Amino acid sequence: MRPLALILLIASLFFTCSAIAAGIPPVEVPNTMAERVKACVICHGPEDKEGRDAYYPRIAGKPEGYLFNQLRNFRDGRRHYRPMALLLEGLPDQYLRDMAAYFASLRQAFPPPEPIGSSPAEIELARRLIMRGDPVRKIPACVECHGRDLMGTAPFIPGLLGLPRIYILAQFGNWRNGGLMRGQTPDCMSEIAKQLTADEATAVAKWLAAQPVSEALLKHEGPPSALPDKLARRCSSVLQSPGL
Repeated sequence: MRPLALILLIASLFFTCSAIAAGIPPVEVPNTMAERVKACVICHGPEDKEGRDAYYPRIAGKPEGYLFNQLRNFRDGRRHYRPMALLLEGLPDQYLRDMAAYFASLRQAFPPPEPIGSSPAEIELARRLIMRGDPVRKIPACVECHGRDLMGTAPFIPGLLGLPRIYILAQFGNWRNGGLMRGQTPDCMSEIAKQLTADEATAVAKWLAAQPVSEALLKHEGPPSALPDKLARRCSSVLQSPGL
């Protein structure tokens, strides 16, 4: 048994025995997914995040396939963050699918746009990369994968709106330095991030964080857009999700 699991088991037994000895009636805990994932919402809760907590993104409403892939990647060591790996250690694929389906079904209000001041040059640079990309450097437009409204492409590609600037920048840094998805190929976002300059990544992150999420976008439920064949082949590692 893992040391952390053993410590938790001993602590649980201690408090249970103490409660029984004191005559305290047991607490009825609902057997629901909402109850089981309370550890998740400590970091990924619905409230707005500020400061260091902004590094924890909202996961409510994200595509089910995307969430399942990320949970599996953390569990299997393809995506590296020790607390997530410990939380998911030993959980079977079906349980991860159930977790992903639960969070994908949630509808929570998006935070307001960040009041970020971008120069006209930064805005133009960001819009060009997001809407048109850079064919010379083989950088696709963000909208090609993440949808024309940047709200994601079901079931595997997440939306880009409603995310804090520092979180987006941190992900660019992780992709560029190989710290996000080690050993998983083809890793299209790593290839793209390495092509972007620091100024370009900053401009894109600032522009995305400053965009509002309108009610019209939230209510849009059209058919999921399919990735162009060329991009589907280039980004095939994010489209692998057996059973979904």
